[in-house]
Amino acid sequence: MESVGSIILYFIVALSMIVFSVMAVTTRKILRAATYLLFTLFAAAVVYFMLDYEFLGAVQIAVYAGGIVVLFVFAILLTSKPGDNTERLTSKSRLLGAVGAVAMLLVSGWALLCRTSMVFAPKPAMENPDMQLIGQTLLGTGEGEYLLPFEAVSVLLLACIIGGVVVARKR
Repeated sequence: MESVGSIILYFIVALSMIVFSVMAVTTRKILRAATYLLFTLFAAAVVYFMLDYEFLGAVQIAVYAGGIVVLFVFAILLTSKPGDNTERLTSKSRLLGAVGAVAMLLVSGWALLCRTSMVFAPKPAMENPDMQLIGQTLLGTGEGEYLLPFEAVSVLLLACIIGGVVVARKR
């Protein structure tokens, strides 16, 4: 049985994720949006830590909160002034956004209902992999291992940074 404190902490973290997510998509200042995204990603890492997925929480902080948000901020600072406001949405864009949001809500609700019906089905026994196995899988070169995609993503990110510097120099 879970303690009342962990349930309260979960609701606090979930509420902060909702608030910062909404603030990230509704603010007109793009640098603030990136900051709110950072807070949302940190809250997601807290959820992983609460579920005892320490490795996944650390990856969330290092890769997403650390790397991706820094890359976003770098791109924002290279392409626009940080204090600039984004343009207001037209009514057509708002209608399209509302339709997309309702569609995603329906798809998410359907997926949740299908998933909860599977909760009571018998599950196969699983064992937790150790850190050595995770490291070997992520950085190995054999079949089912991910060194090549990892390096391809790093080259892609380097190309994006170089492209951002070239675009910024032309200005």
